[in-house]
Amino acid sequence: MVGGSGHTVIESLNRVLVSRSALAHNFRICAEKSGGVPIMAMVKADAYGHGMEECARVFADSGARAFGVAEVVEGVRLRQSGIREPIFILAGLLPEFFEAVIDYDLTPVLVDGEIVDSLAATASAHGKKVHVHLKVDTGMGRQGCRLDQAPAVVHKIISHDSLHLAGIMAHFPMADDPVHGNSDRVLSDFLHLVATLRPLRLKDCRCHIANSGGIFSVDGAELDMVRPGISLYGYGADGMEAGMTNGRLRPAMSFVSRVLQVREVPAGTGLGYGHIYTTTKTTRLAVLPVGYEDGYVRALSNRAEVLVHGCRAPVVGRISMNLSLVDVSEIQEVRPGDEAVLLGRQGNDRISADEIAGWMESISYEVLCLFGHCNTREYRE
Repeated sequence: MVGGSGHTVIESLNRVLVSRSALAHNFRICAEKSGGVPIMAMVKADAYGHGMEECARVFADSGARAFGVAEVVEGVRLRQSGIREPIFILAGLLPEFFEAVIDYDLTPVLVDGEIVDSLAATASAHGKKVHVHLKVDTGMGRQGCRLDQAPAVVHKIISHDSLHLAGIMAHFPMADDPVHGNSDRVLSDFLHLVATLRPLRLKDCRCHIANSGGIFSVDGAELDMVRPGISLYGYGADGMEAGMTNGRLRPAMSFVSRVLQVREVPAGTGLGYGHIYTTTKTTRLAVLPVGYEDGYVRALSNRAEVLVHGCRAPVVGRISMNLSLVDVSEIQEVRPGDEAVLLGRQGNDRISADEIAGWMESISYEVLCLFGHCNTREYRE
């Protein structure tokens, strides 16, 4: 292939394909399920491996009212890419990032009262009012101020003219398990806190708690805004039963490779490093140029399957840095150059991130992040 400059354009053998239409479809499903309340689209971790800037543009066009990232540097990248909606910094904030927060009009999520005074002073020195949200810990045990501490922190924030408490948020630790009852208790505790703050007459203060699991499995969790993450990319929250989404979400990512070589080896041949697999019969192998450098981790050795000609072929032997072997003995006419699908659909079969996560003893989030971060991405309608 020749590019516009006359130079040959070389395509990677391993490619992650992202469907814009699937992203937009999933956004609509989340919007319908949450009853039309504003949506903060979670695009942290490079949009779960799908590409932060491009996904944010799709979600903005679909109606997203805000975006969630982990770090200030991500928020700056979104602003520089043209995103104008509010951008929330969710992982917390250090004083060295105050200037960037103010310069790029980012919305920090405060997790306690420690930096309130210094943030207010910096904002005042710049003649700006910074919109902040306060995160409270309703049982996650990870971040945020305790419920009994929240009123004091709220008073501290609203005492500063240079700060505006624009929201109070919490997080469900077990939204994927509606049987447990934890989420109902968490929601009740959060709503009780909100009720105790009503006498303060907080102006334009949004309360929000629902992640993907909360949207699909916790009644009444929509409140003033929702924060879908994994569901925007086509999957249910970790542990969520597929029936909760009625199968309406569409996975947006595929991961494809190409067959480099087809070779036949006799019975008794040890394959790959450590010979953790030995053939028991004459075996036809397809060599794929994919390995742990590409996010196809060693834990998938002798466990994973890929699609070739629409049929499943097991991964055999140890996955190495750049090469993997699959057994195509039962698949006819496999040749070098043929497509191999590691994640996604080929023919009438599909390999999902949930299935790969099962082989890895992990979750779909990790699969998507690994594949998306480690490979060339292409966007398709």
